[in-house]
Amino acid sequence: MTEATNQQLPTVRSAAQAIEKARSEGRPALICYLPAGYPNTQATIDAAVAMAKNGADVIEIGIPYSDPVMDGEVIQAATVESLANGFRVPEIFDIVRAVTEQCDAAVEVMTYWNPVMRVGVEEFARRLAEAGGAGLITPDLIPDEASEWFEVSDKYGLDRVFLVAPSSTPERMEMTVKASRGFVYCVSVMGVTGARDNVSAATQAVVDRAHAAGAERACVGLGVSRREHVEEIGAYADGVIVGTALVAALRDRGIDGVAELTAKLSGRTQ
Repeated sequence: MTEATNQQLPTVRSAAQAIEKARSEGRPALICYLPAGYPNTQATIDAAVAMAKNGADVIEIGIPYSDPVMDGEVIQAATVESLANGFRVPEIFDIVRAVTEQCDAAVEVMTYWNPVMRVGVEEFARRLAEAGGAGLITPDLIPDEASEWFEVSDKYGLDRVFLVAPSSTPERMEMTVKASRGFVYCVSVMGVTGARDNVSAATQAVVDRAHAAGAERACVGLGVSRREHVEEIGAYADGVIVGTALVAALRDRGIDGVAELTAKLSGRTQ
């Protein structure tokens, strides 16, 4: 990164810093997801800040997309509503900036790759860094096709979080772990997002394989919805990712519902 670029960028807490702080406190990091613009832009900002104030270490803000391949019913419905209400991709930078100005959680943007390409990879990275974003979680981008993202994420010091799954071959696991920065996103089940009653039996195996491949921080997503899930997964993973349950809480009970659930997930309240 050039000296000029450095001068333009705010001080940002990376996912690695947030997760390591949680580790130093003897707990897994809590990573909380919300879709941008749901139910409106200000509500997204307020909900994200409420999550940070109630124990979230990392905030994921997802860009609504018309062709989701990973999102389950609840998140799809929220993103459809967001798009119908007029959300457009450039608003993500305003949301990230507003959240980072009000809390010290690391803020990652979760996005399918097409919106990034439409903005321009260099342009998107620059604007995200200037807004105080820590990096990107990219569910449909694989390291083999990410050469441009490697270049610009290095230039702007951004996290790049790739996904591994129970189906990942040893070669694919090693490649993905090596390519990731911030943390490795371990998908616990083969399927789409959604709250589930029980943690998949395959979850620990994916995390163990990621650690064995060299991952310093392996975090688990898909299906987490309760404090007992956080405790169970936190016994072997470095972070726990919650999405659908929080989106449902925002839908049903607004900002207060998000704050209450985050506090329970983090162990701050019963």
